[in-house]
Amino acid sequence: MKMFLISDNRDTYTGMRLAGVAGVVIHERAEAERAAARVLSDPEIGIVLVTEVLGQRFSDIWDDIKLNRRMPLLVEIPDRHGTGRKENFITDYVGQAIGLKL
Repeated sequence: MKMFLISDNRDTYTGMRLAGVAGVVIHERAEAERAAARVLSDPEIGIVLVTEVLGQRFSDIWDDIKLNRRMPLLVEIPDRHGTGRKENFITDYVGQAIGLKL
């Protein structure tokens, strides 16, 4: 199984290339759709890393993969600018999932 990076940031791409992970840098929706088609057509790719910015910007593309495919595993990662999430995002997420305020 291989990993593949879909990034909006050249620095993240370069760092992952140094670690041996192939990938692409994209900025537009059409590029995101082509990248998604590429990873879905390659049975060798088992894990797809997507930067958080792209995960939020084109969430419908990534949600479709997450909900309708067993493989590849899609993981959102922060880039060099850090995470865009609130400090207690996990607690909020769990609270929304179970319907209770924690």
